[in-house]
Amino acid sequence: MRSFKRLFVAMSVAVPLLGLSSAFTVVPLQAAETSIYSHMATVQPVWAQQGMVSSQETLATQVGVAILKQGGNAVDAAVAVGFSLAVTLPRAGNIGGGGFMLVHLSEPNKTIAIDYREMAPSKAHRDIFLNEHGDADAKLSREHGLAVGVPGTVMGMELALQKYGTMTMKQVTAAAIKMAAEGISVTPDLSTSLIGLKRRIAQWPSSAEIFYKADGSNYQVGEMLKQPELAHSLSLIAKQGSKGFYQGETAEKLVTAVQNAGGIMTLNDLKNYKVVERKPVTGDYRGYQVVSMPPPSSGGIHIIEMLNMLETFPIDKLGHNTAATLHLMTESMRRAYADRSEYLGDPDFYNVPVAALINKDYAKNLASKIAINKATPSSEIKPGKLAPYESNQTTHYSVVDKWGNAVSNTYTLNFSYGSGLVAKGTGILLNNEMDDFSAKPGTPNGYGLVGGEANSVEGNKRPLSSMSPTIVMKDGKPFIVTGSPGGSRIITTTMQVIMNVIDHDLNIAEATAAPRIHHQWLPDVLRVEHSLNRDTIELLEARGHKVSVGNAIGSTQSIMVTEQGIFGSSDPRRAGSLTLGY
Repeated sequence: MRSFKRLFVAMSVAVPLLGLSSAFTVVPLQAAETSIYSHMATVQPVWAQQGMVSSQETLATQVGVAILKQGGNAVDAAVAVGFSLAVTLPRAGNIGGGGFMLVHLSEPNKTIAIDYREMAPSKAHRDIFLNEHGDADAKLSREHGLAVGVPGTVMGMELALQKYGTMTMKQVTAAAIKMAAEGISVTPDLSTSLIGLKRRIAQWPSSAEIFYKADGSNYQVGEMLKQPELAHSLSLIAKQGSKGFYQGETAEKLVTAVQNAGGIMTLNDLKNYKVVERKPVTGDYRGYQVVSMPPPSSGGIHIIEMLNMLETFPIDKLGHNTAATLHLMTESMRRAYADRSEYLGDPDFYNVPVAALINKDYAKNLASKIAINKATPSSEIKPGKLAPYESNQTTHYSVVDKWGNAVSNTYTLNFSYGSGLVAKGTGILLNNEMDDFSAKPGTPNGYGLVGGEANSVEGNKRPLSSMSPTIVMKDGKPFIVTGSPGGSRIITTTMQVIMNVIDHDLNIAEATAAPRIHHQWLPDVLRVEHSLNRDTIELLEARGHKVSVGNAIGSTQSIMVTEQGIFGSSDPRRAGSLTLGY
């Protein structure tokens, strides 16, 4: 990148001026110091020479780096991080949920998309969440046994490890098992989330006995939280692989818990769960290749669709987060999310027109309808049926190793702590991913969003997702590895990190920290973070945008690979995260 070369030259000149010995300039760390300690950057990235892990929880990141130091590759480290987060970040890290993993292998230079999204139980049907009046009942899809989709995480991690890793399941789960058995120190972040979600978690006795003290009081910061049942469940996976989860003792306890809570999951549903390897969706943006998740993730398609529209404009000349740039970004978001509402679903059940949606000529046609100085009301954009609400409480992590392999992984329980239900005797929190289906296609849910027909409930179907693990390639090699939680905001968050680096030449930390915006077509509101300049907001409003200042958007964990080394950054928007390399 231009900035790194500029900084390298600047520091080479500055060293003698600062009175430092010339020996200082030949230390191998020079590349790191030229970039990290530059006076031009407003935020400094973490630097490493060989490998790096960026995740939302400190202990999990340390586990991943330890695996890399032991000689494991990016996939080994990613699987170890995934199991560790189930212990250390229980609101989103999981073995009772699902997600998506993007794996890039330097040899033979290919990228694989692993879909381990949850599936609906075989007995699920279109009207499963409707009450006696035919209306959608949110409690059934969020805090009930019917809310639980068949988990995919364990089988997804196993497939990745067996096909693309180098270590054994026993090796990569050892740290997670130890932390669960011996306990972890409760962080301020964990304490806050457990107190805030106490009503939903503690309504289940099997959950309350793990996450709260015997007298019902809360764990205080610094106290030890032990999860011996989860340690046992992880031990079964370490010994038996996915069979230790989908069959036998654990499977029986999962099914009993779900059915006792009113659900319909069966042992056969668990036994028949399948991970799917899919072809990533790819696009080009200003000479870089953007590789992301295909359906049932909607993210990759619409990141590329938006970037295709924006490529027709001189974004770099208009400037970073200027009203002119943000206006064009908003208009592209508005059009992409209108398409998302109508065309996206599980590709095994619905024919998603991927090629048409990421076609550059299609994007040029959409972009030609964008007025430079005036917002287009969403009512004038092609109407559709918006995909359902998706929780913020997902988590993303990125891994790069010394051989040039990279993993971008996003997974979730859906809501924070999922359904809140721990299957008794397992320590495993169960997801409420069934809420990501359209409970009643064509009608608004509790968040004012309208569900689409392509995403209606059906047995063995995977719900639509916004999760968008993404790798941007430069000259055929990983350049940016990124992703985020944030429900529907995942897609726009990931796009903004990419644009901040490619269009605006920001380092990965600056790209991460910069103020964000989000528009999803309906409701017709441009959400912005409070750190966005007030003058800019007024200029956007003058163009006709309805601006709402709200909560922080996203929590990216990103890595950038350059000639000067590996640079990474955890999003400052969430507490407890860590980017670490070696």
